[in-house]
Amino acid sequence: MSKELLGALDVLETEKGIAKSVVIDALEAALVSAYKRNYDQAQNVEVEFDQKKGNIHVFAVKKVVDQVYDSRLEVGLDEALAINKGYELGDDIKFEVTPKNFGRIAAQTAKQVILQRVREAERNIIFDQYSQYENEIVTGEVERQDSRFVYVSLGKVEAVMGRQDQMPNETYRIHDRIKVYVTRVENATKGPQVFVSRTHADLLKRLFEEEVPEIYDGTVEIMAIASEAGDRAKVAVRSNNPDIDPVGTSVGPRGQRVQTIVNELGGENMDIVEWTEDEAKFIANALNPAEVLDVIFDPNNERACEVIVPDYQLSLAIGKRGQNARLAAKLTGYKIDIKSESEASAIMEADQETTADATPADEEATAAADQAAPFADSEDVAPDVTPADDATPSDAPEDASDDDSTTAE
Repeated sequence: MSKELLGALDVLETEKGIAKSVVIDALEAALVSAYKRNYDQAQNVEVEFDQKKGNIHVFAVKKVVDQVYDSRLEVGLDEALAINKGYELGDDIKFEVTPKNFGRIAAQTAKQVILQRVREAERNIIFDQYSQYENEIVTGEVERQDSRFVYVSLGKVEAVMGRQDQMPNETYRIHDRIKVYVTRVENATKGPQVFVSRTHADLLKRLFEEEVPEIYDGTVEIMAIASEAGDRAKVAVRSNNPDIDPVGTSVGPRGQRVQTIVNELGGENMDIVEWTEDEAKFIANALNPAEVLDVIFDPNNERACEVIVPDYQLSLAIGKRGQNARLAAKLTGYKIDIKSESEASAIMEADQETTADATPADEEATAAADQAAPFADSEDVAPDVTPADDATPSDAPEDASDDDSTTAE
């Protein structure tokens, strides 16, 4: 058994990367359990494994005491001194108690425990290996698919991709090689579990880092990303070097860099806009490709604004199913109310008319108050005010136009 066991330990260390010391520790613990179980012993025992010869020795550990109450755990001082005069009270002495047939029995009993420890060691190795890939891109191969997950082989581990992490415009087939973003790694009871995604916004960020050296080295920085996976995305970039155009650098010569990313994401449209500290300008950039005439911030809400666009640009600014406005709102963090130029002008004129109509009424009320004031101050004379029978309230001015603008949050 000794030579076979040593050979097996070498194979485990070489092929599976499991340190020999880990298996030996597991083996010694398993043999202690096997000894107690098979020989009905509850005493304090230790097992030592000779790594050179492969021999196994079982020792009963007893404490040196004045008076022995349990011979399985204690040894008298006189007996200890007979063994070695250097022993003192409280010392531990090891007595070899290895049974003759212990090798066969212990090997059979400890087999499952050793295998379990080996599996645990393998899981820890895999967990440590893939934990370093968390929040990074890896390439895997599609193995299978069911109603809940797509299973992607990453080598030694099988990752899972949930429905919400699958691109709606993609069909996954067995043996397809795809790039995935590792969202998290868990050390579950059944082994390491790796979760990956094709829709996570940081997948797009990592793809840009792979394709654009200036983004990878920090010369151009991605400030914000808003995406609707498989359909369209907006990326805000800025340059830390005044001589480098962040948008042009990200797009690449003849659009080659961004086109590579678009192809990787199955044709997802990409808008790259420049980030700036001027919030009005950034909001205007975020609504690209629409032209923006003015950005008016809401004084009652610091994260809301009204954007004025030319009449012929209104549908472009809003986008199909409101997508352009929605992504711009996500990118900037503002609630955006988009109005056409003519609509904004009509609302402004209506407000001016309302203000003008209200002014004469205010002046008449002020004059009436001035005339009534002398009577109110007099104690002897009370004014006899009788309302006219034919007096009717004035008609309120009508709103000049209905507000049918589009708001994106």
